[in-house]
Amino acid sequence: MDYRYGNHTVFNIEYHFVWVNKYRCKALHGDIALRVRELVRQTFELFGIRITKGVVSKDHVHIFVSAPPTLAPSEIRRRIKGRSATKLFEEFPHLKKRY
Repeated sequence: MDYRYGNHTVFNIEYHFVWVNKYRCKALHGDIALRVRELVRQTFELFGIRITKGVVSKDHVHIFVSAPPTLAPSEIRRRIKGRSATKLFEEFPHLKKRY
């Protein structure tokens, strides 16, 4: 096991997140998939969350992460989905028309 250390804590908390596009449309391909991967990495690095494994498929995203005990799973999910969706809609306007 790979334990992580805080100031007064030792922890190994891991979460498996899966989320899908609206209507499971196969929209995550090419530049969009690369950008999703980059946004997820940036967001998790910003909040001190370590990605153990992750896959961006055409219609869904799987991520297995190790997070500090101060972040609830719902908070992690909210931050990653909200930030990535906002940036993707700004950078790829044709996605906003469809979704």
